[in-house]
Amino acid sequence: MIKHPIALAVSAIILLAPTAQATSSAGATQQSQASAQALSLDTLINLAIANDANRTQYHAQSQAMRDTGIASSTLKDPVLKVGVGGLPTDSFRFDQDPMTNISVGMMQQFGRGDTLGLQNKKAQQQADGIELQVKVRELDIANSITQLWLELGFQQHSERVLKEKRSLMVEMERFIQTNYAIGNSESQDLIRSQLQVSQLDDKLHANRQMQSRLLSQLSEWLGSGWLNQSSDLNANIATDWGRLEQQLTSQSGSGYFNLLNQHPMAKMADIQIAANETQVSIAEEAYKPQFGVEAMYAHRQAPNMRGAPAPDLLSAYVTMDIPLFTGNRQDKNHAAAQHQVVASKSSKDALLAQMNAKVNALMMDRHNLIERFERYQQSLLPQAKARTRAVERGYENNTAQFSDVITASSDELAIEIEALRLETDLNIVSSNLAYFLGGFEYHAETPVISQPSSTKQP
Repeated sequence: MIKHPIALAVSAIILLAPTAQATSSAGATQQSQASAQALSLDTLINLAIANDANRTQYHAQSQAMRDTGIASSTLKDPVLKVGVGGLPTDSFRFDQDPMTNISVGMMQQFGRGDTLGLQNKKAQQQADGIELQVKVRELDIANSITQLWLELGFQQHSERVLKEKRSLMVEMERFIQTNYAIGNSESQDLIRSQLQVSQLDDKLHANRQMQSRLLSQLSEWLGSGWLNQSSDLNANIATDWGRLEQQLTSQSGSGYFNLLNQHPMAKMADIQIAANETQVSIAEEAYKPQFGVEAMYAHRQAPNMRGAPAPDLLSAYVTMDIPLFTGNRQDKNHAAAQHQVVASKSSKDALLAQMNAKVNALMMDRHNLIERFERYQQSLLPQAKARTRAVERGYENNTAQFSDVITASSDELAIEIEALRLETDLNIVSSNLAYFLGGFEYHAETPVISQPSSTKQP
């Protein structure tokens, strides 16, 4: 049986398709292996964390708070008092009146109860809270870099699929154009094939535009100079979530609050509660008296009433600030501190409830995406490929139109890309879960802060 010339072209494309796909897959594998050695997701995360300026900012603020706590827990500087007492105004002589003296004194005030120590404790607690913002920032970076990596991987995989389909469609167009030139094909078939190639070209252009945009977004953490070195970056949507699976397995059937309590934001809430409780203790110290000591030495030059040299004088005082009327100050400050403790505990409960709701929603999305992705892998993709092959055989036997071939090929392409989209969304959901449940693995070094030079004022 002699086949239609276009049918021969379809047969040739069917034979070429596995070869082209194998060649593309082999090339993609080699390129992926080469890029994996150069830049991997873990490498990008560690590099972004190391270059992040906000981490350095939070760490510097934490150190500043610690130093402030030490400064606030130190006694006030003693007060030096120098003066003249009893100086006669008629002569302004120091040796005329025995009451005239030149005095030098020192005053020192002490903290109220254990207020200074508690203030230092509160400052150190607040510094710990700021330090935890570094951990939150690291999780934000890991999650953001992972999602951008996955989106870039989706675009790159889609680009390979589109190029593969375009090469086959270009081959189809050539055969149809040849047969149209000898009168064995219709013009509408040629126009339809050319339109299909043009549509694929537009999709490839949009794909490259999105890749450039994602690379630009990565430069926020990796630096603008990194853009010149990112041309060979080959992302992959097949990400390992071994640590996340271990976390989920350890919490199966018991909720996620144990894991959520280990999140840096939950620890920050605990530290805020502890700091407010310390403030309650500080407010309680306000009911205690505050002491001060004053000592003064007075030198006299004039003789006494008997003509003998007048002795020098030494004075010493102890001052005590007694809080007698506490209704409008101490009582109110203590009540306010207790209200802050209640507020901070309620804030943590609301935070955990919000985080738990997000985790439950993500787990539901993850479950549904897994079911949909398996459906695509087990039924939709095989069915789409089988339909395309059946339509091509029908076109060979003149029982199907060329438009049916185009439609089946377009549907297969859409299903392949949708399957890639589902896999990408599944990994993005896993990335968000890793953010909440401690599923990321990265190595972050403590930011290095240059010590300010100490200057003394004369």
